[in-house]
Amino acid sequence: MTPPSSDSLPDRVSIKDIAQAAGVSHSTVSRALNDSPLVKQATRARIKALATEMGYIPNAVARSLKAQRSGTVGLVVTSLTDPFFSAVMSGVDSVASEAGLGMFVTASHNDPDREMEVIETFHRRRVEGIIVAASRLGARYRQRLVRIQVPIVLINQHTDDTQPGFRGVALDEREGARLAVEHLLSLGHRRIGYLGLGNRQRSNRQRLAGYRDAMRKAQVASQGGWELQVAEAQGPVRSDTQAGRDHCPTLLAAGVSAIFCYNDRVGIGVLQSCEYANRRVPEEVSVVGFDDIDAAEWVRPELTTVRQPRHELGAISMEMMLELLAGLPTADRVLSPRLVVRHSTAPPA
Repeated sequence: MTPPSSDSLPDRVSIKDIAQAAGVSHSTVSRALNDSPLVKQATRARIKALATEMGYIPNAVARSLKAQRSGTVGLVVTSLTDPFFSAVMSGVDSVASEAGLGMFVTASHNDPDREMEVIETFHRRRVEGIIVAASRLGARYRQRLVRIQVPIVLINQHTDDTQPGFRGVALDEREGARLAVEHLLSLGHRRIGYLGLGNRQRSNRQRLAGYRDAMRKAQVASQGGWELQVAEAQGPVRSDTQAGRDHCPTLLAAGVSAIFCYNDRVGIGVLQSCEYANRRVPEEVSVVGFDDIDAAEWVRPELTTVRQPRHELGAISMEMMLELLAGLPTADRVLSPRLVVRHSTAPPA
């Protein structure tokens, strides 16, 4: 169906139109629509009824500028197509809507400069607060962030540079990685590789540390070539899957019998690479992901993974935002991961 052209759309009804139809001044209509006691009750009722009949829509932006409030929050995610953030956005929206707040959502595309620009744009639009998922803003942005005079809550921050005054909610990623590798060890694997994404600085470091914790506890020495950091995995979501496809052969050549992947998308790429190489999963190679995105259940074999409570991360971040807006003390939160065992892991052949 072809949408109507702008020429065919009806003109927006203005306060001036209502004033002309009612035979009163522009200011009288404005006062009546805002329930001013300076306008008689009967006149207010007549003007409101006329405004409804004419299809008048209040200019919410103009009202918010006057009140210095917008009734909205801003949410920054790395990608609108990343399946991880769909549940995060749902969690934020569920709490925000109950509180009567709307939500703006914009992507940063893993670019800290873009992320900073989005935050500043939200601030200019007078949002009540800003939630940033997977923030990459380091110390060099501190002076610009100081000028943002609204609360900011971070979800799974990706840098080690803490920003003063910001609150955050995050997953215990080191513990999640430890659970994943301990699962592989319990199946009998000892030649376990890690395929990480070097541009996710903090989270990659935490997951690598959890991998090493489990290996050290089991007294298994990681051999050369078992730990692979992919520095170039940047840009759109599909690059994570591409990293798994491209670099899985390197780990297989190093002799690993199992691969713990930075996230599920990398894990899906590893599954694809194994299929291309005629390496059966899990009979010959076991694979574990991280995040538990919906696609982890759709692939074959279904992917064993570490579950992040994505909806809960979003909901808690918005609850923290409401506490900050109310002037209440708010502490950072760390959530516990859970291992989800599916069909991509088995004892080594």
